[in-house]
Amino acid sequence: MARGIIVYGVLIVNALGSASRGSDGVNLAAMQGWDIVVACDAIAAEQYAAQEFQRLLAEATGVEMPIVITTDRPDRHVFIGQSEPMRASHVGFDIQGFGDEDLRIVIRDANIAIAGGRPRGTLYGVYTFLEDYVGVRFLTYDHTFVPKVGPWRVVGPVDRFYHPPLGFRWSFCSETNDNKPFSVRGRNNTVADEAALGGRTAIGLINHTFYRYLPVEAFGQEHPEYFALVNGQRKFHSGDNPPQPCLTNPDVLRIVTEAVLAELRERPEARNVSVSQNDAFPEHQSWCHCEQCAAIDEREGSHMGSLLTLVNAVADEVAKVRPDVLVGTLAYQHTRKPPRHLKPRPNVQIQLCSIECSILHTIDDPAADKNAAFYRDLLEWGRICDNIFIWNYNTNFGNYQLPCPNLRIIEPNIRCFVANHARGIFMQGAYTSLASELSDLRNYMTANLLWDPNRSGAALMDEFLGLHYGRSAPPIRRFIDLVHDHAQASGLQTGCGGQAKDFAIDESIVQAGLAAFEEALALADNDTIRRRVEKASICAYRAAIEPVWKVSGENPVGDEVAQQAKPLVARWINLCRRYGVTQVYETKPFEDVARRISKGIGLPYTPPEP
Repeated sequence: MARGIIVYGVLIVNALGSASRGSDGVNLAAMQGWDIVVACDAIAAEQYAAQEFQRLLAEATGVEMPIVITTDRPDRHVFIGQSEPMRASHVGFDIQGFGDEDLRIVIRDANIAIAGGRPRGTLYGVYTFLEDYVGVRFLTYDHTFVPKVGPWRVVGPVDRFYHPPLGFRWSFCSETNDNKPFSVRGRNNTVADEAALGGRTAIGLINHTFYRYLPVEAFGQEHPEYFALVNGQRKFHSGDNPPQPCLTNPDVLRIVTEAVLAELRERPEARNVSVSQNDAFPEHQSWCHCEQCAAIDEREGSHMGSLLTLVNAVADEVAKVRPDVLVGTLAYQHTRKPPRHLKPRPNVQIQLCSIECSILHTIDDPAADKNAAFYRDLLEWGRICDNIFIWNYNTNFGNYQLPCPNLRIIEPNIRCFVANHARGIFMQGAYTSLASELSDLRNYMTANLLWDPNRSGAALMDEFLGLHYGRSAPPIRRFIDLVHDHAQASGLQTGCGGQAKDFAIDESIVQAGLAAFEEALALADNDTIRRRVEKASICAYRAAIEPVWKVSGENPVGDEVAQQAKPLVARWINLCRRYGVTQVYETKPFEDVARRISKGIGLPYTPPEP
């Protein structure tokens, strides 16, 4: 391979290198007579990649190339995946040593080769080629922008290798999770199981698991000593959540270890396993306060002390039988702070969670106190652990549809995580409902930045708005800027849940939002654009009905407020139903809220048609 430099995992090959010296590019406008070559034993994802290339390039060029498995000439081939004909060609190369998602693209002398590691590298290579050299944009699950090539489009010569800096990428929202082919086009490697779509990465999300390994229903009555001692009592509840275990009890270690090993026997494909605390609110102080657990935590200056002691012990046993497997645990709330002396075993994975942080500020913003504390923990974890993964919060979990002014921090936060050695990022968004606040834009920016953190968040926003909304984009962009500028000027530090006031959304923002989307609708060129603008406008109507958001029999509003709210609530309900809103936050059904608000302001409520 020609020499080059690596920027965020991309090898930019020197144009004077041996792979491209004296060669010509390819004119995409002159591909009549070309074919697509795949191996006779190509895996399902490579066959699907060839079909995706064939379909989308035909849409761009008007030329549908046949898919073949043999060649009878030296040129006019697009090689998809490694094959004997590809290796024998003058653009041929070997993928030996490539990672699962590594890809290489070679373009020169009337040939194109796109191949990568198995199972996903070739498929991702095709999408990279279509984006970077044809101009295709995978905007939403129902909108792929494919520009016409025109009479002249020369690309290359190119010799490009890409190794994704993040091995685990998940823009965790309904738009991605509910549409597997679209999730793969965004290079989320965590959603699709199907072989044709490349399957999931074998690294899974670290989440709460002690409740599964040590169920209170099975052990609580006979062995209360297995569970956390809190205020002198063995606790079997932590709010609505299962109890934490006593982490220094030797029987707990034995039971958890046996359960983990059994799980790995059932899942031989797995490359990690979760050994992690149950969910709980910090104010419950649900961790074990027994003498042994407390002594470790005091020595380590963190409740991670007793947890990591157990996790390390489990990891030692796992390493004996599955040295390829990471044992992961959450650094979450009371366990977020790294211990003073203990270090994770080499096969331990830390999933660091930013739930306390202000989502109006970047992770490394020293002006935000909670972010500064998290950033210190991030730096310290990076010094003692090679397997850092991030659980970040990317929406307002208390109000899915309310404007959430954190789009500007997606890019710097992802870059900050990558710069501090994160190997995977879980960006948790509105995952229980479609059509949350600007969800299509938010997902587009997030997925693209997870794949390539070197991209510009502002440029991605402009690109999406321009392609998706056309002439309607400028007023929408002005509204987005206004919401973000207003929140920044307020000095508020707000976590991942809150009401309008917590995000500096006042009457001036409401009126500006309604006006912006009214202008955008008037500028829409067709019904398709109009529907997209309507969907985006849900956030403005949600902000407008904030004065009656909590109305009920116990919390009434005055007649004047109710009368002003009626047309806005009616419009909000209509739009939410039209565009698939089912929840207003994680666990609250939309129709329950629509019914309550309607009743509270005297608006007739008609249930949706089944």
